[in-house]
Amino acid sequence: MTTFSDLKLAAPLLQALADQGYETPTPIQAGSIPYLLEGRDLLGLAQTGTGKTASFALPILDHLLKNPGAAGPKQARVLVLAPTRELVAQISDSFKAYARHMRFSQAVVFGGVGQGRQVETMRRGVDVLVAAPGRLLDLIGQGHIDLSRLEVLVLDEADRMLDMGFVRDIRRIMSFVPEKRQTLLFSATMPRSIEDLAASLLNNPARVEVAPPSSTVDRIQQAVMFVNGTDAKRDALLTMVASPKVVRAVVFTLMKHEANKVAEFLNRNNVVAEAIHGNKSQGARERAMRGFRAGDVKVLVATDIAARGIDVDDVSHVFNYDLPNVPESYVHRIGRTARAGRDGWAVSLCDAEQRAWLKDIERTISKSIPVVRDHPWHSDEAEFSTMRPPVLGGGGGGRGRGGQRQGGGPRRQGGGGRQGHRAAVTA
Repeated sequence: MTTFSDLKLAAPLLQALADQGYETPTPIQAGSIPYLLEGRDLLGLAQTGTGKTASFALPILDHLLKNPGAAGPKQARVLVLAPTRELVAQISDSFKAYARHMRFSQAVVFGGVGQGRQVETMRRGVDVLVAAPGRLLDLIGQGHIDLSRLEVLVLDEADRMLDMGFVRDIRRIMSFVPEKRQTLLFSATMPRSIEDLAASLLNNPARVEVAPPSSTVDRIQQAVMFVNGTDAKRDALLTMVASPKVVRAVVFTLMKHEANKVAEFLNRNNVVAEAIHGNKSQGARERAMRGFRAGDVKVLVATDIAARGIDVDDVSHVFNYDLPNVPESYVHRIGRTARAGRDGWAVSLCDAEQRAWLKDIERTISKSIPVVRDHPWHSDEAEFSTMRPPVLGGGGGGRGRGGQRQGGGPRRQGGGGRQGHRAAVTA
């Protein structure tokens, strides 16, 4: 079995890992770190929660230790790009933890807050800059950041950055970095757009692929409930999240305003919940995450973009109040649970309008999701609907009964009524 010592990392990094009780690298770490220590470009395919941040943070810090030097004013030796401010903050925290036994400077740059402190930190230059693309370009344009001497560039969660419309920003940022650099690109999925981006940015890269979506999904107990109408959806959700079996839950909605409404509904019914989405201030989002990690908040109600910053090991359940209209997002969503070797549940509420999206999701994960019918809100109309969804993302209509559970395992028995239903989907 490979250990971190076997990877030949510098002593201060091994000490920091030992302080945190880390001895054995995850597959993405064991696969990536040797290539990165050699200075190779890298294409890493891995889900969030696989130890991806350490797979690039550790060799970057090793490079800084073995190649000492100070960044010039407004400059950074390393740039890590991430799609959301929550992920920027988490990556920054990871660098701090691994660099605790070395001299190290870093800055974070993201929108939603004033730029004064970020500008001041960059004035002196830093070893590592962790940034979201939009604010980074703003500060480059104002003359506060100079990337001309960059040594290492990391694009983390590149697929999500492209989903969020950052491809032009990324291309513009590339015009400010030197051609000679080490470049790392990490993505959970590999659509054609990521293949094209990797081909344009990486030079003879090593490729490390860990836990493709289907195998990640296989580790999570999944279920779908067919319901119609807002009242039925909310009542079904409330019954599930109120169960003592639910320790911490993330509930996904498509729209920001729906996230607010669902959180308000849960709070009115004595379930402590917070909404987290792009319209929330940075302070509000950070407070919500602190409460969630501490256990003071039982439920986070999130949109897809905000959820990329939810990196908490003991999320017991994920509930899709709305199915995603991009099937790959389903894999990202349910990956919030079953982390660090724990069990996890993912339960989706599907109405007639979103029935076609479910079929797309099942095609993407190469399996049928088991159906729970023994509950008070079951809707045959939703289960066997052939209507098209209202926005992009649908792909085909409903199925007949004969193909309902192919490959999805036996029908789940809940015993009837609310108590039986709760046992079926929150055990």
